[in-house]
Amino acid sequence: MKLKEVFEKSVQFFKDKKIDNARLDAELLISHALKIERVHIYVKYEQPLSETEITNCREAIRRRVQGEPVAYITGEKGFYGEMFSVGEGVLIPRPETELIVEEALAFIKLKDIKEPKILDLGAGSGCIGFSILKNCKTASLISIEKSEAAYKYLANNQERLKLTERSQIVLGDVLDVKLSIQKFDIIVANPPYIAENDPQTELNVKKFEPHAALFCERNGYAASFDWSAKFKDTLNSPGMMLFEMGHQQGAELKQHFEKLASDIKILKDLSGLDRVIKCTQ
Repeated sequence: MKLKEVFEKSVQFFKDKKIDNARLDAELLISHALKIERVHIYVKYEQPLSETEITNCREAIRRRVQGEPVAYITGEKGFYGEMFSVGEGVLIPRPETELIVEEALAFIKLKDIKEPKILDLGAGSGCIGFSILKNCKTASLISIEKSEAAYKYLANNQERLKLTERSQIVLGDVLDVKLSIQKFDIIVANPPYIAENDPQTELNVKKFEPHAALFCERNGYAASFDWSAKFKDTLNSPGMMLFEMGHQQGAELKQHFEKLASDIKILKDLSGLDRVIKCTQ
């Protein structure tokens, strides 16, 4: 069987199963299964595949049809221009979270902070904190993550992105960790913020991604409230906190953060939904 046959059948199979982005998913999965770049699918379109290669492609397609995220199958996900190692047990980076990185970098430039110190709470794969470091060569970072499964990916990405000299990763609960550095210029977080009984959460997200990184007590507010309250006194002036949030949480979070910082803004993502609460002082 030729590559083009496997590829086109995979695309059609995804379409039949009502999978969004059928062609893109097929490109990502087949290039991963064959250990080639996506563009080489078309370069090698007429190339016959071995039985082993066909089997590898079918296995990747089977996993996707069962609802498993593409990022877990390929073991990586792009975020802010870098590739991050991901897999079972760590939250998959989302494009909307890049807003936090953009705001942090803009603040560093605006305030002309020479050697910014960053704190990343509940860091997961490290996509937020490490992306700031990759784009600010004088910044340093402490990342905290309590999940041992997620921490392995955090450590992997720290090494993969060559950031071990400018970053410290800590395994532990955000509320229990004691840090050697006492002051930070920017505190970032993508905390769990979905209410545990929220009916709108996508089924496959609930099935495959880590529950603790998604769902939170007190109707989804516990982590945002508790983390920000604990670390508010570690924020320099000027300083900024950036927390991702649910699109209906703005009013209540604004009321909470107004007790912690002087200037509060709610930022919208590219879909026009409330996505990040920004607190500056």
